[in-house]
Order: sequence, then C-alpha cells, then structure tokens
Amino acid sequence: MLTERETDSGIYPLMEDFYTIQGEGAHSGRAAYFIRLAGCDVGCWWCDVKESWDEQKHPRVACSEIVERARVSGAPIAVITGGEPLLHDLDLLTGELSGAGMKVHIETSGSSPLSGTFDWITLSPKRFKKPLPAIFPLVDELKVVVLTKKDLKWAEENAAECPEKTRLLLQPEWDTPDSVELIVEYVKNNPAWGISLQTHKFMNVP
Repeated sequence: MLTERETDSGIYPLMEDFYTIQGEGAHSGRAAYFIRLAGCDVGCWWCDVKESWDEQKHPRVACSEIVERARVSGAPIAVITGGEPLLHDLDLLTGELSGAGMKVHIETSGSSPLSGTFDWITLSPKRFKKPLPAIFPLVDELKVVVLTKKDLKWAEENAAECPEKTRLLLQPEWDTPDSVELIVEYVKNNPAWGISLQTHKFMNVP
C-alpha cells in the first residue's frame, strides 16, 4: 500500500493509462481515458487484469503526470479503475481531472471507503468482499458480473440498496457462455434490468 505521505503528495501506483472506447456499462461506446490503478484486496478468480492486483509491481506516478496525459488526449471522460481504485485516496486525482475539464467516472467494488468526487459511479459488487453501505446512495450504475444463479440473487440484494435512479445492468462473465442465456431470461422477466457486454473485446480494442 502507498504510505500516507505518498498519498498526500499525489503519487499513485499506475498499472496503465490509455485513451480508448468504453466497452462496458451505461457509457459503452463513448471515448474515454482509462486510468488503471494497481492494488486489489478482492481478488476475483475470473478477473481479466490480475496483473493489477500487486501494486508493488507497478510504478508510482505523480498525479500531475497522469492528469496531463489524460488532458492532452482530448478525451471527454476519465475512468478510474483497477484493481480496486478506492484502496487509494482519490481526492487529488479526481479534483485535478475535473479541473482539466474532464468528466470523472469510477468503477469500484465498493469494498473500501469512497474518496474523490465523481460525475458517475459504477458499483460492481463482488460476493467475495461486500460493498460498504455508505456507497449505495451515490451509485449511478450497478453492474453485476454473472456466472451462476447465485449472482442473480446477489444482484437483487445490491439493487435493493441503490437509489431508484440507478441503472441496473447484468454482465456475462466472458469465459462462462452459459451465463448469457441465464441473463437473457432473467432480463426478459425483470425488465428493470439491462445487459452490459464487454464490447471492447469484440472490437479487439484495449
């Protein structure tokens, strides 16, 4: 973990950052600059970026450098993701990104306290480590990865804690094809929910 001094100085463990197309969720298809912070205490076995888990394997990068690269890209949206980005104090990073004229989004499991200021919060809760209750009133989008029927029940439990305005989405786990039929039938019977696909994988973009 970063020390308190490093966090105060605006230094973050950065696995990667890049300009691409948002491939998932409510903003799928929109241009976005991704900032993937290293470190994760959840550890989903099906995670497709396991290399992000150990923050000691990734460089510490100054907030100012991250923000400048995002700014010059011309992207309208910055998406902070991980790993689990809320393991780090995001107040400075989100403030600087907003100051650079970008909308700031986050995708989080909600397992750590919220820091930072966001224009869009995507909660992707994991059964391995439940979200903290404080995040639920702020959730704009609930996106639950589905492998089995247990995940549908988990989705319902989390949706019950979210505001009425929250966008509800189910996403099939990429390597579990049976989850697609499961989700399709569920959404047909529960039309308040929609389906999120990992379209960046179909398009072969990062």
